[in-house]
Parts: sequence; C-alpha cells; structure tokens
Amino acid sequence: MRTGILLRGIGFAMLPLALAACGGRQPLKPIEGQKMPAVPVGAAAAPTAQELMTPSIQARPERTVDLLTNSRVREDDPFDLPPESQP
Repeated sequence: MRTGILLRGIGFAMLPLALAACGGRQPLKPIEGQKMPAVPVGAAAAPTAQELMTPSIQARPERTVDLLTNSRVREDDPFDLPPESQP
C-alpha cells in the first residue's frame, strides 16, 4: 500500500522534469517550402527570428510608480446595484 503511494509521489515529482525536457533549444527556421515574413514598411531589412520573439516596449511597458499614499473611504455609488433575480 505504501509503495504505491510512494511511487505515485515520485511520478508526480518527475512530471515537471519530463515536461521541461520537451522544449526545443534550436534556432527558429522557416518550414521547408515557406518564405520568411515580408519586410515591414520602412524597415531596411527583415527582422530576425530573435527580433520577432523579443517583445517591444509597447508590449511590455515599464511600471509606473503611482503608489497609494493615503487611503480614503469609498463614496456610495448609486449605480452599484445587486443583479436582478431571473424567474
């Protein structure tokens, strides 16, 4: 009985390792017979695979520091009504 529980625990512990080993570490290449993406308008050259995988500043903006310095009581909201019950 205890052996089954122990083996199941070891199996669950090994699962993340098995899933982590599934990822490839090879550079990205187009599939045979397909072309690379078109050069964007205004760009001098086509972006590389690494450039396409790196998020832009707009995709990952910097965090602004606008911490709440003092708390205040919320005012009553007349539009904050409970949902109507459906018959």
